[in-house]
Parts: sequence; C-alpha cells; structure tokens
Amino acid sequence: MIQSATSQQAPTLSVIVPAYNASEQLRQCLASLSASTYAHFDVLVVDDGSTTPVKPIVNGYGYRSMRTDDRGGPARARNIGARNVHGSHLVFVDADVCVHPDTLAVIAEIFQSHNGLAAVVGTYDEHPRHPGFLSQYKNLFHRYVHRRSAGTIATFWAGCGAMRRDVFLEFGGFDADQYRRPAIEDIELGTRLARCGHQIILDERVQATHLKRWSFWNLLRTDVFARGIPWVQLMRRVGGMENSLNVRWSQRISVVLSYLTLVALAWSIRQPLHLISTALIVLIIIIINSKLYRFFWNCRGLWFTLRGIPMHLLYLLYCGFCVVVGTIRSYTDADPPSRPGPTMSTDTIAPGS
Repeated sequence: MIQSATSQQAPTLSVIVPAYNASEQLRQCLASLSASTYAHFDVLVVDDGSTTPVKPIVNGYGYRSMRTDDRGGPARARNIGARNVHGSHLVFVDADVCVHPDTLAVIAEIFQSHNGLAAVVGTYDEHPRHPGFLSQYKNLFHRYVHRRSAGTIATFWAGCGAMRRDVFLEFGGFDADQYRRPAIEDIELGTRLARCGHQIILDERVQATHLKRWSFWNLLRTDVFARGIPWVQLMRRVGGMENSLNVRWSQRISVVLSYLTLVALAWSIRQPLHLISTALIVLIIIIINSKLYRFFWNCRGLWFTLRGIPMHLLYLLYCGFCVVVGTIRSYTDADPPSRPGPTMSTDTIAPGS
C-alpha cells in the first residue's frame, strides 16, 4: 500500500493531455483524473487545433486549457504543455486514456522511492473500453509486452508516463519537427535519455484504461507506418536497442520463422509434403510465444486465443516488412538533426480555446 506523503515530501505532478477532436474520450479522461486519490497535481489540456470545442469540457472539471493555432501533432502539444506548467514532474496522459484512481499516487511514490529517477511508464490494464476483438487484442498484446519488460528500460511511453520536468526541458522535449503526427516521438525521447545515462523504469502498477476503437486498417497503418518503420530507422540510427519490449530475441527469431512459414507454404503448392514443414514451423512459433498465448487464454479464453494466434502471426510478418523498409530508408533518407541539447523550439500558442 502507498503511504501518504506529507506536502513537503510529495512531488507536484503536472498532467498534460494533448487533445484533438476527441470530446467524449477527453471527457472520460478528465473524469478519471478528477477521481484521483492523489492531491498534489494540476491538469493542462493542450488543444491541438481541434474543430470541436474543448475548452467547455476542460472548464467543467476546473482544469486549464490552451489552444494551438493549427494542428501540429501530440509531440508539439506536449512540449507546449511542459513549458506552461510548474510541477516538478510531468505526467503525460493521452486523451483516449483513463487513469486508475491510484495511478498518480503510484507515480509519486515511485519517484519518491527512486532517487534520481528520470522517468517512469506504465501499461494499459486488462479491460479496454471497446468490446471489439481487435481493440481487445491490441490492448492485451500491449499489456503483455509491457508487463514482461518491467524494470529498467531504454524507451518512454507517453500514453501514460511521467518524467522529471527538469530532465524533459534539458533534452528539448519531444522531437516535434520530425514527428508531426502520432508516431514514435516518445520512444525517440526515451532513447535519448537512456543513452545519456538517465534511468527510466516500467512499473506495471501504473495502469490506465484505453478507450480507443481499433479497426484492422487503422491497426495495420499505425503499427507499420507510424511505429514499426520509424522505430527500425531509429534503431539503425542509434546502433541498436536493448533486448526488451518488442525487440526481444524471441521476437526476432519468431519474425524469421514466420517468413520461413511462407516459404514452406509456397513449396507445398508443388510438393504437398511441405505442409508438414509449414505446420512444424508454426508449432515452433507457438511454442516460442506460448506465454503470450497463455496470457490471452487466461484473460479471454480459448476462442479469443484461437483468433489471436493468426493476428500475432500477421504481426510478425509485418514486423519483418518494417525491418526491410526501415533499413532501406535508414540508408536513403537524410538523418534528422540530433536533439540531445537543452533547448526547445518555440511554438505559437493561443491561450484558451
């Protein structure tokens, strides 16, 4: 149980929520923050040029809002928020995320008990709001990956993560020039911090509920073009990444095996006996990833797991595609300017909305 901290000991948390045309989700997000058991926090919503009103929703909960003149992406919105709050620690929460009542208290306790800690990230819980299979699958897969990577990591997650404000400002915040749409701006920032010796930990006690509805094409587009390919480019640029999260050796082996499955399946058209080879390779993939499939089974049962296995196989295939395309792009695209420095670019903002 988290012990109550005195006002002098308790870190002040400034929660920053970037929002773009997500009125109902934002309402639920702010309602969850208002139910927090932790007292030493404030909330700033940065309206990233929404076409629907945001300020009345924010005012209804007694929080502050700011509005950008145009849409610049969540990276820029978070940077703006960081410059306009005064808490010792920044907590980033997406507008389609609801924190648990104790989430902020857990974050504060972690910073208090880890002297010099730069950042902490959490995970989605096992109860995503949308009931559709893809939304459930995507959420549970995310939770599984984060849970098994608990401890010191070399990345950051802005869906529900916190960072010391002085460290954030020292490193110039998120790279809003390179990432003008939701992408890997949080991973890139975490990579910079970790490479400079700052400690980031993943603690599964920091939990939040995801509200997003995933469609097949939205999932594919996000995983491949917004995250997978840019992540490979980042890894190539920094010379590799820790054996954690989505880049463990077991995952890399599974990706190779998924393509061997395609080769064996193609051979089986002329030689049906190769169907046995195909089945054996798939069986090896299932064995390697048995903990993931057992997690699906425990959370949602057999039918969900049977549907989740082919989705995971597809995931492995497009991971391989991301590696190839990301590697090619790392050689053909100009490298973005390095951003380890203490300055942050200025953005035009308009108070209120």
